[in-house]
Amino acid sequence: MSDNKQMTFLDHLEELRWRLVKIAISIVVFAIGIWIFQEWIMNHLFLSMKSPDFISFKIICNYLGVCVEAIPVKMQSMTVSGQFSYALMMSIMGGIVVAFPYIFYQIWSFVKPGLKTNEKSVAKGIVFYVSLLFFLGISFGYFIVAPLAVQFFGSYKISDKIENIFTVNSYMSTILSTVFYSGLLFLLPVISYLFTKLGVLNAEFLRKYRKHAIIGILVLSAIITPPDLISQVIVGVPIVLLYETGIFVSARVEKKMKIEQSKSI
Repeated sequence: MSDNKQMTFLDHLEELRWRLVKIAISIVVFAIGIWIFQEWIMNHLFLSMKSPDFISFKIICNYLGVCVEAIPVKMQSMTVSGQFSYALMMSIMGGIVVAFPYIFYQIWSFVKPGLKTNEKSVAKGIVFYVSLLFFLGISFGYFIVAPLAVQFFGSYKISDKIENIFTVNSYMSTILSTVFYSGLLFLLPVISYLFTKLGVLNAEFLRKYRKHAIIGILVLSAIITPPDLISQVIVGVPIVLLYETGIFVSARVEKKMKIEQSKSI
């Protein structure tokens, strides 16, 4: 601990540089693995979302009675480097997702020495919880949000005379961005915790704007899902629960901070 206090600014920069190098290496290693199996990943993990046999559609059909049909859409690449570019992007983003626990661990290890002892104890296990929430969000985005978005936009037609022909650019951008942002969205409880500790927001603020948040969530659910109530509920309810979890976390943090302040007086 004393060594960390005696580190100069240049020492901190050097440590940061090496941690960024380690992060880059971890992403590259996983990206290479994904690149090797890119055809299988594309066919079985991404293009399979067009089929009613996709696992999410089968579960929804069997248990909720809402079944989908095969999407009448064709795929094409419109540029010379289109397929190569998105295979590369898929590999890099996949590398970031798979390496996320290690990436966050490196970031946390750099920040942790600058925290107070009580702050370290409060944040104990944060790498595990952040990683868990992130992967839950990734799973939610992949199995729920992305396939519903593909199903809706793939089957929607303003006229029968217009044929849906997706470019690989559009298709992959929709899926990758949806899945990745879902992973970040699930970090809301952690953000509530950190911002409450910093005094940026509190539980009262979150409760005050709860109605606004719920309306925004319902609008978002209506945009990214097919126009039926069940699909909107499937997407909207988990996000509302995350918001409520954020309020609960913020309230608990405030309560502990007040107890600590009363003890110090």
